[in-house]
Amino acid sequence: MNRIYPTLWGVMMYNVLRAITDLSHNGPFWDGNLLLHIVGLFFSILFCYGYNHLWERRLCTADGSHSFARDYLYTSLELFVSLNILLLIGQLTGVLFMGAGWIDYMLINATYLPLLLIFYTLIRNNIISRNIHTNLLTLEKLKLEKKEAELNFLKAQYHPHFLFNALNTIYFQVDESNEEARETIEQLSGLLRYQLYYINHRTVFKQEIDYIRAYISFEQIRKTNKLSVNLDIDPSLQEQQVQPLLFQPLIENAFKYVSGAYSIDVSLKLIDNQVNCIIHNSISERIATVNKKGNGIGLENLRRRLELLYPGKHSLHTRKADSFYTASLTFKL
Repeated sequence: MNRIYPTLWGVMMYNVLRAITDLSHNGPFWDGNLLLHIVGLFFSILFCYGYNHLWERRLCTADGSHSFARDYLYTSLELFVSLNILLLIGQLTGVLFMGAGWIDYMLINATYLPLLLIFYTLIRNNIISRNIHTNLLTLEKLKLEKKEAELNFLKAQYHPHFLFNALNTIYFQVDESNEEARETIEQLSGLLRYQLYYINHRTVFKQEIDYIRAYISFEQIRKTNKLSVNLDIDPSLQEQQVQPLLFQPLIENAFKYVSGAYSIDVSLKLIDNQVNCIIHNSISERIATVNKKGNGIGLENLRRRLELLYPGKHSLHTRKADSFYTASLTFKL
């Protein structure tokens, strides 16, 4: 509790006692020796400070194993014993004046014990509220750390898949001229550089689109000349921020399964602050009718990334129809 609360509570308790004893007899408020009243007020405040410190230490280190009833029973007994010992010592030393004897003891106990239990309840509830807030912050931190670790794991899984395809490309060019191989390796270096240095940060669409173009150019190296790739990218997509490599798994999937008419169409549009990406790739009739397996690891990882990065603000759908496989991704910026 705030350091001033024990003072306020001590003053309030003593004045309640004085109101009961003085005003009930139609006498003046704080009737009697002023010095004795000041001493009584001082002891009332000191008593509150002592128990405020004791209760805070006890409640902050409690393991929560005690029941509510047992907790209040122990506190009530503790208050009764300590309060009466203090009153007895004060009376014997002459510091406190108990003119009415046991009646004064009864009045003080009947006034102070309920008010001190209320004070204990306020301290207890404050500490419980503080602990709940701390636990919620810790839980949120753990959730964020878990999400970050999961994202890093999902992102890391893209690299082996991509490197495998890239090595296959270079493998098929071993017997070609060294100049062509060097150009391929240079393209691969640029793609890997983007993956390594931009994967953990947001990027802008201009950089992401440059990566998409470079990736498509690289993939076309190992495909037949019959393959037709059409890009339709909205020129207004420039400086808007976006998470990197959201489109790469879809494009990779298109290159992996393209067949039949050997055509891939990539459309990337911005409509009302929503990005719409549609990728068509032709497939043979055999693939369209026979391949009924679920999505690969690339698309499943993409779905999980979207759930973490754009929760409730995205949609990803795939379908096969009319010798075409279509992947549609939309999300709000």
